Amino acid sequence: MTDSSAAGAAVYSPLTLALYDAWVLGISNRYAWRCTTDEVLLPFFRANVRAHHLDIGVGTGYYLAKAKLPVATQITLMDLNPSSLAAAKRRIGRSDTRTLQHDVMTPIPGNERFDSISLFYLLHCLPGPLAAKAAIFAHLKHNLNPDGVLFGATILGDEVGHNGFGRKLMAVYNKKGIFGNSQDTQAGFEAHLRTHFREVTLKREGVVLLFRAAQPIV
Repeated sequence: MTDSSAAGAAVYSPLTLALYDAWVLGISNRYAWRCTTDEVLLPFFRANVRAHHLDIGVGTGYYLAKAKLPVATQITLMDLNPSSLAAAKRRIGRSDTRTLQHDVMTPIPGNERFDSISLFYLLHCLPGPLAAKAAIFAHLKHNLNPDGVLFGATILGDEVGHNGFGRKLMAVYNKKGIFGNSQDTQAGFEAHLRTHFREVTLKREGVVLLFRAAQPIV
């Protein structure tokens, strides 16, 4: 665990998790990032989650709880913060949901492979320049089945054209170490994803980049 990655995770205390859905998924997504949860992010999640799924950076478990997944879906939750893991597992309400407390900046132990891996609102919380955080693609591709898919959403940096509300949140969050995304760009993410995957699809909604990568290059 790095000190800076721990700083990004530490903000998710039991209190902030209780407010997360209203503040992040409700107010911030609609008015600051201009990418609504129910109309954009949840449908994107539903379209890509598969039978053996790994969710990294779990938040409150909102997407998995709302995705209406088949009972047979195998779910693994991975996060650095035990409060997030506990809250997400409780919300999903499946006794067979597995949890893994692990830093995404380091390779996942073992050799388990998944049909899908989701990274929702994780990358903009990771520390360092884009090249450093994008290094996670190099090891996550080895945790995908050959026909698996890596997908997610991330808030882009300063160059993308934030509104006044977004600029204020970006300044505060980056100063506090909650975000580390001031220099994150769509072109940068695309270049790194294409280094590790043959099939890459990107779409921007407001200031949020939605990405999907398949056919890992291993």
